[in-house]
Amino acid sequence: EVGILAKSYIDQGQLIPDHIMTQLMLTEIKGLDQYNWLLDGFPRTVAQAEALDKECHIDTVIDLDVPFETIKCRLTARWIHPASGRVYNLEFSPPKVQGIDDITGEPLVQRDDDKPETVSKRLQAYDAQTKPVLEYYRKKGLLKSFSGTETNKIWPHIYAFLQTKLPDMSQKDAANPR
Repeated sequence: EVGILAKSYIDQGQLIPDHIMTQLMLTEIKGLDQYNWLLDGFPRTVAQAEALDKECHIDTVIDLDVPFETIKCRLTARWIHPASGRVYNLEFSPPKVQGIDDITGEPLVQRDDDKPETVSKRLQAYDAQTKPVLEYYRKKGLLKSFSGTETNKIWPHIYAFLQTKLPDMSQKDAANPR
């Protein structure tokens, strides 16, 4: 039920409201205190960050500083095969035949949240609501930023940094960033 509600916001290019997102995330995080864990895409507002800080000890926040134009190009070039979930990117992993799944020959579709107008709205929302989160964590001395436009150029720096935080990370983990 909550997932359907969240999807309606995403499809409109809006961020999920704080109270819904915080409830979902804090429920998932409970019981992970004996593990090292990494959140991707949360918190996105200062209210979410404050709620997270009340429940968990945060020792590092990583910021991937990628130009909006790069993000927009990557997302709007993404197409999927709905039945299998296979993802293609017209820029760096295109299908053999444009608009057609390589395996089934069925048409590919672009998700609503990957359409140019939706991506633009999401990036504007990010700029207004999420950039203050970076400042929130910067003031706490927890923010580490990595700038670039290509994963394979940014990842080695992130991995080296993570090794200082989690020295038992294996080479297998480094080869398979998620």
